[in-house]
Amino acid sequence: MTPRIDRRAFTLGLVGAGLAGIAPAFAQKAAQPFPRWVETFRARARARGVSDATYNSVFAGLKPDTGVYAQDRAQPEFTELTWQYLNRRVSDWRIATGKERARQYAGLLDRIEKAFGVDRRVMLGYWGMESAFGDVLSNPKHMKPIFPSLAALAWGDARRRKYWEAELLNALVIVERGWGTPQEMTGSWAGAMGHTQWMPEVWLNMGVDFDGDGRISPFGKPDDALAGTANYLVKRGKYRRGEPWGFEVKLPAGFNAALADNKTRRPLGQWGELGLVTVEGQSLAGYDEPARLWLPGGEGGPALLLLHNFYAVRSYNPSSNYALAVVHLGDRIMGEGAFVTPWPGGERALTLAEVQEVQQRLTAAGFNTGGTDGRVGTDTMRAVRAFQQKAGITPADGYASLVVLTALRQGR
Repeated sequence: MTPRIDRRAFTLGLVGAGLAGIAPAFAQKAAQPFPRWVETFRARARARGVSDATYNSVFAGLKPDTGVYAQDRAQPEFTELTWQYLNRRVSDWRIATGKERARQYAGLLDRIEKAFGVDRRVMLGYWGMESAFGDVLSNPKHMKPIFPSLAALAWGDARRRKYWEAELLNALVIVERGWGTPQEMTGSWAGAMGHTQWMPEVWLNMGVDFDGDGRISPFGKPDDALAGTANYLVKRGKYRRGEPWGFEVKLPAGFNAALADNKTRRPLGQWGELGLVTVEGQSLAGYDEPARLWLPGGEGGPALLLLHNFYAVRSYNPSSNYALAVVHLGDRIMGEGAFVTPWPGGERALTLAEVQEVQQRLTAAGFNTGGTDGRVGTDTMRAVRAFQQKAGITPADGYASLVVLTALRQGR
């Protein structure tokens, strides 16, 4: 019988702007005026066990946030290559802050690992990615009351009305249960809330009262948020205790890159027969765990064999780049190194001090970065892009690069 891969038994590389005119026009697709819709929707809420008192408390004076229509329909503002995506998210700030949180919440992470079997590095990766370890939760630029948004979407989004109606009902049930008040329930334009950005359905069905206070909440202490996310991974992602997400490998000369389709599963031993070894040179012979091969940067960049738990992590957000950032951030927080193989056309990430210098110089030059704390958010990316356009740096992609830093130092 061939052995199964196990973290303890097998050391594997990295183991260890609103759109003018859209909102009003789109809102007119709603079947009826908003006040009438609110009264009609009341019957749906009653059927879910929501009392009239709760319903009235939520909708009293509520105005639908029709600005969400533009956000729902808008294309992404920035396009990032995988190495840029990782550099911006697996940053010095997030790694250092993650290490601090790992020490601060070691006991909580111990309990989560024991109860759910989800490695703390995964939980720290989610926490850092979703809310910068809770840092953005009190920022009104990022987090707004969710009921005006969900009500607008349930009333006026003809494309996905059923989805938004269901989430609005879930949010109302949460208030009915006493787990949150309309004022407390703040989040993204789409209604994602808390440390790990739960949609109401996740809060309602996957949440865990891990701090024992009698209610489930993704806000405040991170106990419920992290435990509920671990519960989600196990129940919906089928996360497997004690197994790594995957690892970096070396490809043999002349390897057929078409095999790296991030789709086809082969046992690790078969990948070994095709000439793959870990970046340390360790053989894959004798291991039958199925894995997919992915070249996230294309040929010549890091090659990754992805195991079951990578896709468990990806169940939280159906993006391989997102999942890779989660697991890589977690690994870096726990002391692992960067990928061994360089990214084609890539460059090293700026250090925390360098990012702060970029923000400080941009601010001094009159560009709004939204702060100089070393975290690169949308404001900083917009400021970088505006500077790139002014300085003639192409592409003007908003990425805070070494070229941008050098140009700022030169006073361009």
